[in-house]
Amino acid sequence: MKHEVTSREAWLEARRALLAKERAHMKQGDQLNAELRALPWVKLEKSYTFDGPSGTLTLSDLFAGRSQLFVKHHMLGPGQQHHCVGCALEVDHLQGILVHLQNHDLSYVAIARAPIEEIEALRQRMGWQFPFVSSYRSDFNYDFHVSFTPEAVKEKKAFYNFRESDPGVEDLSGDSVFYKDEDGDIFHTYSAFARGCERFLGIYDFLDVSPKGRNEHGPYHGLTDWARPHDMYGKGGTIEPIGRYHAQTCTCSMHR
Repeated sequence: MKHEVTSREAWLEARRALLAKERAHMKQGDQLNAELRALPWVKLEKSYTFDGPSGTLTLSDLFAGRSQLFVKHHMLGPGQQHHCVGCALEVDHLQGILVHLQNHDLSYVAIARAPIEEIEALRQRMGWQFPFVSSYRSDFNYDFHVSFTPEAVKEKKAFYNFRESDPGVEDLSGDSVFYKDEDGDIFHTYSAFARGCERFLGIYDFLDVSPKGRNEHGPYHGLTDWARPHDMYGKGGTIEPIGRYHAQTCTCSMHR
């Protein structure tokens, strides 16, 4: 890997010039985040229930006594054998920071449409310790535009990432934030999908300042070029364009 090499004095001069741009970028980011928090809210008029490892939970229960709730819309549908490497990478970030989020009045939960038994099998295999519940028996995923009917997939027309497009599959990923006031009313305050969710991938901050950067040069030019479930690194396998991982021993119809 060839790169310009210079003296310490020249490096400091270049670094100071870049620092000025970094500071301007940070100020722009602060302004954008302030505008994000200033978005109008939508009051939820519909009740939702979820299946957890110990029984049924309401959306209000998921706040766990706090006023803010971060929801990871995990891309895992009923009977899905191959889970999303992007979702797995994102939720892996929770280890170590969950206690800090909770102490900051923010609860976290992952929600998928798969039945709770399938979710629990995946959660235990991956060693995930955060709450992970099933929306299998509710409209939650459909109402927040991360799951789609078979008809919508067939017609290649569904609402995702704030526009109509071809979803390709019945379940995709995203992130949403909710607030509960003192009266118990719940409000939807924010959602992000596709590359909008990169802000929750802290690993990119490390990669972006390293010489090789993100090193995402194909075939998909994104994290699916390199990310794998953390128990599958070094074991081969393939990735679908939508990010689902197939082990090297997989014999599903995709490989026929």
